[in-house]
Amino acid sequence: MKIAILSSIAWRTPPRKYGPWEQVASYLAEGLVARGIDVTLFATADSITAGTLDASCNTAYAEDPEVDPKVAECLHISNVMEKAAQFDLIHNHFDFLPLTYSKLIKTPVLTTIHGFSSEKIKQVYQKYNAHTHYVSISNADRDANLDYAATVYNGIDSGAFNFVNIPDDYLLFFGRIHPHKGAREAIQIAKESGRRLMIAGLIQDEGYYEREVKPHIDFKTVFYCGNVGPEKRSALLGMAYAMLHPISFDEPFGLSVAESMLCGTPVIAFNRGSMPELIQDGKTGFLVHSVEEAVKAVGRVNSIHRKDCAEWAQSMFSKEKMVDGYLRVYETILGLGANSMG
Repeated sequence: MKIAILSSIAWRTPPRKYGPWEQVASYLAEGLVARGIDVTLFATADSITAGTLDASCNTAYAEDPEVDPKVAECLHISNVMEKAAQFDLIHNHFDFLPLTYSKLIKTPVLTTIHGFSSEKIKQVYQKYNAHTHYVSISNADRDANLDYAATVYNGIDSGAFNFVNIPDDYLLFFGRIHPHKGAREAIQIAKESGRRLMIAGLIQDEGYYEREVKPHIDFKTVFYCGNVGPEKRSALLGMAYAMLHPISFDEPFGLSVAESMLCGTPVIAFNRGSMPELIQDGKTGFLVHSVEEAVKAVGRVNSIHRKDCAEWAQSMFSKEKMVDGYLRVYETILGLGANSMG
């Protein structure tokens, strides 16, 4: 089985810090290689893989201002499509644009839909619905007008996170600094709970950060730790009393939620999107609907057994389980679509 993994080129694969799509593509590629699958990873030239790396751009456009994103994307996607005949299947982690090539090649294309950035892009997914294959990363993120081969939860590397049974007393916000993610609400929750708050994540909305977050950072009660990389992530997540995830959008998945629980840290999340699939309410965290409910939930965290959080995350969101899920999808597609491969 020869598989092409088409990663995003916003960040390196695997990402140095932020880059959830690139992280999932990396875990999948490396997991497939470990199973003896012939994998070619299409990513930036500085990417790291045990498989074959094929690159049309040297650096990621979010890391190098000299890179024109549209030009880089065109060269990147066309590179894999022009080599399509070399592969049994192309696994697309690059959103909707590669779908527009799918009728021009004979190789099956599987797309993991990492969420819909807008309602408008669904037109593209609908156009190629009958011709290609889709996987959702949560049942909550499915669109009723599309057909799906499966739901495969994003996987995390259990070896990269340490279980912590006796944490510190701080609350943690870990995610993009953007209104959708709820840093402002996390600050409110922490202040009303009388607990310190650690904030870690990429500043994606500078205006929001300057207005709603920065004025509260005093490095006594509210701390900003920066865009934390893998080397600090485990300790920050594991030592937290609880993680706050007060999102204001229907989040398709939420890697940091799964990572937090894997460390033993319960998550208090607004009940939106995939959160009911990730969190066992009352057992690995709490699903709430407001700042007030979240504050009450902080007071109930001591009822959560941290071991339950870790065991749940390991059983549901390991990278090994993700690889198993995708292999089943690959086998189904290739078994049913043998005549279309030419």
